Amino acid sequence: THKTMETGLVICNPPYGERLSEERALMPVYRQLGDALKEDFVGWQAGIFTANLTLSKNMGVRARKRYKLMNGMIQTELLHFVLDDKSFMDLPAMAEPELADDPETFEEGLTPDSPYASASDVYYKPQAPVLTAGAEMVSNRIKKNIKQLRKWLNREEIECFRVYDADMPEYAAAIDCYGDYVHVQEYMAPKSVDESKARYRFDEILSAIPVALEVPEENIFVKQRQRNKGKQQYEKQDAHTDRAKIRVHEGQATLLVDLWSYLDSGLFLDHRPVRKQLAQMAKGKHFLNLFCYTGTATVHAALGGAASSVSVDMSNTYLDWAKENFEANHIHQERHQLIQEDCITWLNQCRQGFDLIFLDPPSFSNSKRMEDIFDVQRDHAKVIHRCMDLLNPEGTLIFSNNLRTFTLGQEILDVYSVENVTEKTLDPDFQRNKKIHQCFFIKA
Repeated sequence: THKTMETGLVICNPPYGERLSEERALMPVYRQLGDALKEDFVGWQAGIFTANLTLSKNMGVRARKRYKLMNGMIQTELLHFVLDDKSFMDLPAMAEPELADDPETFEEGLTPDSPYASASDVYYKPQAPVLTAGAEMVSNRIKKNIKQLRKWLNREEIECFRVYDADMPEYAAAIDCYGDYVHVQEYMAPKSVDESKARYRFDEILSAIPVALEVPEENIFVKQRQRNKGKQQYEKQDAHTDRAKIRVHEGQATLLVDLWSYLDSGLFLDHRPVRKQLAQMAKGKHFLNLFCYTGTATVHAALGGAASSVSVDMSNTYLDWAKENFEANHIHQERHQLIQEDCITWLNQCRQGFDLIFLDPPSFSNSKRMEDIFDVQRDHAKVIHRCMDLLNPEGTLIFSNNLRTFTLGQEILDVYSVENVTEKTLDPDFQRNKKIHQCFFIKA
């Protein structure tokens, strides 16, 4: 009857979906609601009462106003829509749901051909949740990557690895596996990308992961990675801070990772080959680890037989974490020191010699604890020169950084023997993103 009326008001209180799996199941419901408003109610107004703004974005209609309300103890919003061309958005097409072949999976008394059966009456295969076309593409890409990496993962006994890194640029996230857990880092979309579309695509990524990796949703942890702002990487990120760190294995080492409390997990996966190299080179050596983070490189060096080590970092948080890693591997601090200090200040005051030095500074740091702002492109030469002053004869400095535009200064190339080992320090899971880091072996 509404077609005989030029204007009117549609009110709806659709289900909210409290878990990720429920959200996925409800995505088509909200999409159908949006489609119905676009097709049959142009010129009308609509009010949608919901506690799930993520689902409401699947309608493809922009709200003109939002009113915060309480539904019992649930914080909700009443979205007010004016249904005209300015309010309608184009969204990616939804994938067709896979119907079960077994008649017993349909509700008793109904078959697909029953005149009384509707879309909401049909039971779907529980193994094949409804995915949008975009989510299906992401899922297929993750499965393809896993298949390509499988032999290498099994041969090297690797349980922590990157399985997806914005392989499809419009689905911008890094997905890392840590044993039975998954760490998802969303790359912040540029300002030119519509926020609702970016949010929709990231929701598609999240819906694809449990299907592609066959992990429960409670084992998936999500972060948003953006430009580092001062001490942001040291700050706690969410409400899971009371959870214990999980133990993972890498070579001989047992390492503790935290996927829920901080922006980074405590283990830089791209440096896996560098840590392996340090373990091979460290036997009988005096080792220095600058900007040591959680001490994972020192753990490998110590297990590789290093005679002693010094690990320096400005963060007490990370040094406490390094101590936990030491304890997990029975590494005693009598021979393996942890020092909390600004690395540049400590380096300039140090008078001790080392056989092997690992220098992995941040690209940029303006922490208040530092005496000066650090910029790796501007400052790397003087730091390398100072490290070489402390390097014993026949020693090696391993210098790495993650600045994509980094260029090693000519004053370093002219004075020292330099080998660019970047390609050798990229395992198969990082071959898709070869700018993840640069690495150099430097000798006198």
